[in-house]
Amino acid sequence: MVAKVYAATVIGIDAFPVEIEVNLTGVNSISMKDSAISIVGLPDTAVKESRDRIYSAFVSSDFIPPRGFTVVNLAPADLRKEGAAFDLGIALGILGAVGTVNTERLGRIAAIGELGLDGSVRPVRGALPIAAKLASEHSVSALLVPPANAREAALASCNKLPVFPVNNLKEAAELVNLGHGTPFRAELEKFDTSCITCDFNEVKGQLAARRALEIAAAGGHNVLLTGSPGTGKSMLATRLPGILPPLSLPEALETSRIYSVMGLLSAGTPLIDRRPFRSPHHTISDAGLIGGGRDPRPGEISLAHNGVLFLDELPEFKRNVLEVLRQPLEEGVVTVSRASGSCIFPARFMLCAAMNPCPCGRGEVELGCQCKPEEKRRYLKRISGPLLDRIDLRVPVRQLTENELLKAPDGESSAVVRQRVVAARNLQMERYAGSGIFNNCQLTPKMLQQHCALSHSGEIMLKNAISVLKLSPRAYSRILKVARTIADLAGSSNIADEHLFEAINFRKTELDI
Repeated sequence: MVAKVYAATVIGIDAFPVEIEVNLTGVNSISMKDSAISIVGLPDTAVKESRDRIYSAFVSSDFIPPRGFTVVNLAPADLRKEGAAFDLGIALGILGAVGTVNTERLGRIAAIGELGLDGSVRPVRGALPIAAKLASEHSVSALLVPPANAREAALASCNKLPVFPVNNLKEAAELVNLGHGTPFRAELEKFDTSCITCDFNEVKGQLAARRALEIAAAGGHNVLLTGSPGTGKSMLATRLPGILPPLSLPEALETSRIYSVMGLLSAGTPLIDRRPFRSPHHTISDAGLIGGGRDPRPGEISLAHNGVLFLDELPEFKRNVLEVLRQPLEEGVVTVSRASGSCIFPARFMLCAAMNPCPCGRGEVELGCQCKPEEKRRYLKRISGPLLDRIDLRVPVRQLTENELLKAPDGESSAVVRQRVVAARNLQMERYAGSGIFNNCQLTPKMLQQHCALSHSGEIMLKNAISVLKLSPRAYSRILKVARTIADLAGSSNIADEHLFEAINFRKTELDI
C-alpha cells in the first residue's frame, strides 16, 4: 500500500515542497528481525538517520513497527534533502502505509518536525519559509508543526494555511484520523517601537558624529567613525538602530525568514520586529561574513538585512574578508556559488564601521602618538580604496574636553531624532513611489540626474571638490545622494548650497589613500 504526505526542504533561504511516498512491500517474505527501511531521493545523513529515530518513536508511542521492506521516496528525487525536519512526515507516511492512519486525509497534509526517541516532536529550522511556501500549494490543506514553530508558521502563512502544533507522534496520528481540530492562529502584533534600550541622550558631545549618523539613517548611507580608543565610536554605533524607521511587515517577514533558516527564532520571538544589529569579531572568515559552506547558509551581512552591520576595528579584518563586501554594498544581495548550484541571499544593510587613526590609536602627537608616517600609511592601506569609496560619510570622533566629560548629557533622545529620520524617509518613499527605490542611497544614475539637480553655484562648488579631492564617479554620485538626504531632513525640495557643502565635508578624510 502506498501512502503520501507532504513536507519541504530548505535550500539557502528558500523552501521547496517535497512529496513523501511510502510503500510497504514483502510483509510476509522476511522476518521481523530482517525488516528494513530504505530512504531514497538524495537524502543527507540526518535524513537517513531518521530510520532509527522513527523506529524508537514507534515503540515509545505504542505503534507496531512495520514488518518487511519499506521504501520511502522523497520527490523530486533530484533535489537534495537535508535535516531532521522530515522525521514526522516519514513516520506518518509509514503509519499510513500500514493502515494506522487515514491515507486519504494524510495525502492532503504537510508535516515537519524532528522526532525524539520517546516520540516527542522537536522544533526545526526554516519553519517560516516552509510555511510560506506550502501556503501557496493548493494540494496542501493543513500543516503539522512542532509547538515551538507554530507561531512563526502561522504568521508566515498569514493564517491562510491551517497550522496544527503537535507535541508527539501519537497526537499527530490522532489528528490525521480525526480530520479536524483547532488550528493555531497568530495575531499580527503591533511592533513595539517605543522601547529603545540604547538612547542617543546618553552620549556626551560628539555633535558632528551624531549629525552624521542621523543623515546616514535618513538616507540609508554607509558611515565610518574614526577616532582614538574610548572616544565613543562603539557607543554611537550601537545607538544607530534606535533612530532607524520601524520595520514594516514585509521587511519583518523577509528578515525573519533568514533568522528562521539559521535557527535563531525562538517560540517567544516568531518574528523579528526590530532592525537587526550585527557586530562580528574581526577574526571572522569571508564565508562567515557573506555566507557559504558546502550547503550555503546566510552570513552576517544577510543577518544584518534591513538593519546595521557594525565592523569595529575595521583595519584588523583580513583584507580578503573586507573585499567580499563590495558586491553586497552595491547590489543589496550576495550570490554564493558552489558546484551544486548558487544561492542568492538578501543583504541590504547599512555599513557602520569604526577604526583608530593609527596603529597606537592616539592619532595625534599631543595625545602621545609616536607612530611614524610610514606606519600610519601601512595601517590605513589595510582598507582598500574601492571599499573606502563605497562609504558615504567619514566622521572623526574626537576626544572630549574636561568640561564635556564632567557635564551631564544634554543631547536629543533617539525618539526625537527618529521622528526626523522617519519624516525624511517618507518624503523619499513618496518621491520614488512605484520605482522599487525606497531611499536615497539606492538612487540609479538616471534618477540621480532627475532628483539631485544643483544650482549654478552648487555645480561650481562640486567641480572644485572633484578637482581637489580627486573624486571618482562613484564618490561624485554618493556626494549627491548624501546632499539629497540632507535636503530631505531640512524639508527642502531642492538641494541648496549648504546641503551640498555639508555632504562634501563628510566626504573629506585623511583616509583617501
